[in-house]
Amino acid sequence: MVVGEVATGTDVLVIGGGPGGYAAALRAAALGKSVTLVERDRIGGVCLNVGCIPSKSLIHAADVAASGAEAAAMGIDLTATVDMERVQTWMAGIVSGLTGGVARLLRAAGVTVVTGNARFATSKRVAVWEGAGVGGDAQDAAAHFYEFTSAIVATGSRPIELAELPFDGGRVLDSTGALALDRIPGRLVVVGAGYIGVELGTAFAKLGADVTLVELTDRLLPGMPPRLARVVERALRNRGVGLHLGTKALGLDGDDLVVEGPEGENRLPADAVVVAVGRRPNTDALGLQQAGVRLDAAGLVPVDPARRAAKGIYAIGDITAGPALAHKATAEAEVAALSAAGRPAAFDPATVPAVVFSDPEVATVGLTTEQATGAGAEVSTFTFPLAASGRAITLGRTGGHVEVVAERGDGTVLGIHMVGPGVAELAFAAALAVEMGATVEDVALTIAPHPTISEAITEAAKGAAGRPLHTRP
Repeated sequence: MVVGEVATGTDVLVIGGGPGGYAAALRAAALGKSVTLVERDRIGGVCLNVGCIPSKSLIHAADVAASGAEAAAMGIDLTATVDMERVQTWMAGIVSGLTGGVARLLRAAGVTVVTGNARFATSKRVAVWEGAGVGGDAQDAAAHFYEFTSAIVATGSRPIELAELPFDGGRVLDSTGALALDRIPGRLVVVGAGYIGVELGTAFAKLGADVTLVELTDRLLPGMPPRLARVVERALRNRGVGLHLGTKALGLDGDDLVVEGPEGENRLPADAVVVAVGRRPNTDALGLQQAGVRLDAAGLVPVDPARRAAKGIYAIGDITAGPALAHKATAEAEVAALSAAGRPAAFDPATVPAVVFSDPEVATVGLTTEQATGAGAEVSTFTFPLAASGRAITLGRTGGHVEVVAERGDGTVLGIHMVGPGVAELAFAAALAVEMGATVEDVALTIAPHPTISEAITEAAKGAAGRPLHTRP
């Protein structure tokens, strides 16, 4: 720091303009605080610009492109051709509209937005360098300093790069690069079959690519309930997607990706390789130690329930423990903003719902049977198959089910786990039941509209309450 450097003062400084960061800035401004938001790239962060929104746009485009196969069973003949350049233009318009809307909200709230890279100088002062550099001794004279009463750090995460498959922006891509493709690869190998890998693999398979998934663990969607993952696995195999489970990617050799699995070494022809093996928190270039913030072995910031990492410093989103999900970051932003404003607040949700926009979709809320019994609960469960759902039958999409996990004694709903068409839209209802401590009787007596997939939640609750209706005990 240059002696005598003049700093701009602000009540709350937010670092990172993704869903967590911009939500924190808006909430702090609504609480009457002066707010400065520092974003190194584009407002909206990874989620709006190169993650959640463009990926779901691509998935929808892929669904439309592949609809002919389902339509044929109804007596409707459809054909589709895909122009990826036009698809990319359409996706860019969606992203631009949403990010522009967020920028307008920030302006209307009086939030000062600064583009640049931030680094803590002290526990009350941050230096910001405009442009692409991280900041260093040679750039001290170009830095602008901001002094704050409270800071909220929401810098998100970035894709993990494998030493065997370094990103080259051409043949080996991260998820961002995959979403920017203006042509469909003939042969695409996706390394990593978590939710990002499965979503991208499914989308490109529907768009016409010959897709293979390579996963180091012995099953698809590790971390998701196995019963849900098995339904998705069957659907992928039926679609012709190659699956290599318990398999490690060793590297490229000519036109092939060399892998090693249960049957030894294998070669997978690959015009493009997408590496989706996880994400790393963006905490290594922030100078957090200067603010008295410590990091754990994974580079995450430990926080208390108020999201406090150190005096006057709060952290939210992917840089903290828990699932790296935009909606978790947004919920944490509410708590961090209240805490920074001196209001009592704590992040203590009963559940953080997780969804996968695969085909069929997956939604998991609350505890699984194994988690509940491991925590000492005595549970009862009931699974309602979508083969018995009138709506699923009319859609021609009967693969899947809804499972309710409940306390055996009082019937409190501990978890609801779903796989099937459109179940991502039902995750909120399931989360509300868990958050409110609803019982299976509460859910069973809630009238669901007919015919909808949502009836399956009520049907599963009726089964868990001991009186199944449209399926046998």
